[in-house]
Amino acid sequence: MVENEIFRALADPTRRAIFEKLATGGSNASALRDGIDISQPAMSQHLAVLRSAGLIREERQGRFVNYEVDPEGLTLIAQWLAKYRAYWPARIEALKILLKDMDQ
Repeated sequence: MVENEIFRALADPTRRAIFEKLATGGSNASALRDGIDISQPAMSQHLAVLRSAGLIREERQGRFVNYEVDPEGLTLIAQWLAKYRAYWPARIEALKILLKDMDQ
């Protein structure tokens, strides 16, 4: 299931930080390392996991590789969350009613 790969990729705090940096604009691996204390091989591994999950894509420009967020990956997350969006308001309303009844 693709959602499992996405959530597994985003479960790591370093990968979330990299993804958040990419969400503000595309960048290359060297620029992404600024502010994150990891080696170049570790950065490459994190980028590979994010790419494999469909969250980012890469584009070669000469000898550099630029990365950016892949909107398709975000669409899958949004669709998964949409299934639960309708569930919670009804549950919260039921909880409010229960708490109100308990106060009386």
